[in-house]
This record gives sequence, structure tokens and C-alpha cells, in this order.
Amino acid sequence: MVYGYARCSTDEQKQDIMRQTRELKAAGAEQIFLEYEHGDSAVKEQLSSLLEIAKSGDTILTLEVSRLARSTKQLCEIIETVKNKHLRLSIVGSICVDCINGEIDPMTNAFIQISGVFAELELRIIRERVRSGMANAKAKGRRIGRPHTTINDIPSSFFRHYPSYKAGKMNLSELARICCLSRTTVYKYISIINR
Repeated sequence: MVYGYARCSTDEQKQDIMRQTRELKAAGAEQIFLEYEHGDSAVKEQLSSLLEIAKSGDTILTLEVSRLARSTKQLCEIIETVKNKHLRLSIVGSICVDCINGEIDPMTNAFIQISGVFAELELRIIRERVRSGMANAKAKGRRIGRPHTTINDIPSSFFRHYPSYKAGKMNLSELARICCLSRTTVYKYISIINR
């Protein structure tokens, strides 16, 4: 079986995972696992599920080492699982870690680990730039974070359906669904109205 693994850091409304999906299918993936999680997150449920169900001789495709992990330690753990389960891990158009015989070629092992180091370095550079940019903006007197929400920011659709919620004709989840809002946002709007 040939599996594909695609990952984005944020949900489908903020990041398009379809490019990865198309490229994985073109490379031969029969079943694709989609993950919306940060690269250095300790728990990636879909990746864990994939590694659990993959059987000896199966192939796992992904587009970049950074899709698997942005932590060298996590990448080494994944490679160890690939080796122990006699799998093949292919970074499409790049590295193929063939452990079907239960072994890993030393050069391939070194190259994948070096790639992991660069993926982790890239993440740290991005984070440092963000921190530096935020400190710079703060030094210039700019407010950091999301803008403060006021009653004037609440959409009219919320005010249109809020009386039904208040009268007990719908619950909070229904109000959120009708207004196309998250439950968290609905809670926030209700607290602003009730101030």
C-alpha cells in the first residue's frame, strides 16, 4: 500500500492543503492522511495513525521533511519506526529511506537527519523573526495582538438571531452555526453584549 501524508500548521480555512494532496496523488499515493497541526507539535494524531496502520513493505510519501516534523528528535523517532516496521519513506523528488529489509543506509540516514536539522532551523528562524518584529512594533507604540472587539464589531446577523437564543428557542451551537461563527466567538459576543 502507498500512503500519503500532508500537513499544514493551521486549519483548512487558513491554509490550502490541496496542493500537497494533488502532488501526493500524482506520486502514487492510494490513501492520504491530512493533518492540521504545527510541525513541532509533540502529538500528530494522523501521522501516528498512519505509522500504526502501515504494514511491512508499505510506502509512505510526503512532500518535504518539514511536513513530517520540524524537530530533529521527532524525525529520528519517525525514522526509527519506519525502520522497525520495515517501511519505505519517500520524500517526493528528494530522499527515499528504504527500510523494507529492516536496515537503513548510513548515507541516507545522515542525509534525512541533516534535512531535519534544516527544517528545525527554519522554524527557529521564523519564530525569531516574528518575535523581533513584534518587539519592534511594540517599541514603536503599536498594539500587539488581535484588535479589541467592541459591540460595533459584532455582525448584524448575530443581532438578528440573538433574541431567539436569549428566549431559549435555540442553543449556543445553533446560534453559532446560523451566524457562521465559532462557539468561542459567540461566547465573546454574548459577554460584550452583557457588559
